[in-house]
Amino acid sequence: MSPANLTTAGILLITVPTIAFGGVSLLTLIGRGIPGYLDNPVRRGLWRAGHAHAGVLVLFSLVALLYLDQAGLSDGMAVLARILIVAAPILMPLGFFLSVARPSDTRPNKLIGLTVLGGASLAAGTLILGIALV
Repeated sequence: MSPANLTTAGILLITVPTIAFGGVSLLTLIGRGIPGYLDNPVRRGLWRAGHAHAGVLVLFSLVALLYLDQAGLSDGMAVLARILIVAAPILMPLGFFLSVARPSDTRPNKLIGLTVLGGASLAAGTLILGIALV
């Protein structure tokens, strides 16, 4: 694995405990019946989606990094694909969490757009990588 991909993988692995902490936080909100979570279906759904997307997309990004070295991309395109793929597990969960940050929020605010940006980033990065591998 290239040094750039190793560093990126290391950073992604460091985020795993933060994802686990998020899961513990959600369980605490449920277990203690803290107002603003269980009684707010929009917030509950978006926060669960944020937590799930964070975990899945970090794993996906780690796997994609293994293929990036085999794709034969130019240095610039490899950097672009790496950034786009790794941006998704940051942007999508942020959009889910920050769009209903206050316990009283019953509708997502404009920060929900980060999920779309994260999805576009993931699509573009994986498209670059996939085409290069074919």
